[in-house]
Amino acid sequence: MRQPKGGQFLQQAVFLGPSLVVFSIILIAPFLLGIYYSFTDWNGLTDHPNWVGWSNWIRVLTDDPYFGQAFLFTIKYSVVNVLLINVGGLLLALLLTGKLKGTSLYRTAFFVPNVIGGLLLGFIFQFIFVKGFSSLGELTGMWPFNLPWLGTPATAFWAIISIGVWQSAGYMMMIYIAGILSIPSELVEAATIDGAGKFRTFRSITLPLLMPAITICMFLTISHSFKAYDQILSLTGGGPFRSTVVVTMDIYDEAFGRNNMGYGSAKAVIFFLIIAVITLAQVWTTKRKEVEA
Repeated sequence: MRQPKGGQFLQQAVFLGPSLVVFSIILIAPFLLGIYYSFTDWNGLTDHPNWVGWSNWIRVLTDDPYFGQAFLFTIKYSVVNVLLINVGGLLLALLLTGKLKGTSLYRTAFFVPNVIGGLLLGFIFQFIFVKGFSSLGELTGMWPFNLPWLGTPATAFWAIISIGVWQSAGYMMMIYIAGILSIPSELVEAATIDGAGKFRTFRSITLPLLMPAITICMFLTISHSFKAYDQILSLTGGGPFRSTVVVTMDIYDEAFGRNNMGYGSAKAVIFFLIIAVITLAQVWTTKRKEVEA
């Protein structure tokens, strides 16, 4: 028997209402307040912030060297991080869907780093890079262990990248494995019978049919890379010489370190819009390349 419309609405309100209220309080309301404060000079303490219009936005985009430096580093970090994580995750997925013994154990081992919190991971690798590598360098004399990994901008960048790839490649690997296993085996067998080699089969069959997984992995890695904060904070603290400060760290320092909540909100909203444009463009581009088996 079909429920009356009033009964359906009441049922939906009972089950969805509390979740919508909590979602609105935790996410929507702060987001809208952040947009409002981005047009003010609020310092986080006064009850009546002054309306300054677009001046915060103009200053962020034209006259803020700290934001510009952090944004350029964030772009550099995100491009390299996204590329290496996805390439590494895809290579691991191809390896662990082949004829290899103990694949379940290897999948678990590669996935485990993803469950370690970013803050804790940063502190662990800070100890490894500073103390562990120094001891290994004294024992072995090998040059990689004697490098000042957190002491120069170049080495600190690659230290951050290596940790990000090590932590996230296993998670992307699981998504790629699911995508590879969903490809009909008949297509691969038919290509093999027709004389196609492994590379040709991968390029013409596996890769096109893997585009839905690539879309998901690219979206996740892009958004995660742009929002990086805790791992870099605990590993380098933005040093040396502010060379590893990402935009999220600059926003936090502006809002809570210098009590410029209005100006920090302007940075946050602008950064949100940039991330939204980039991720939407990525999803739109990769979605167009998806094919069906």
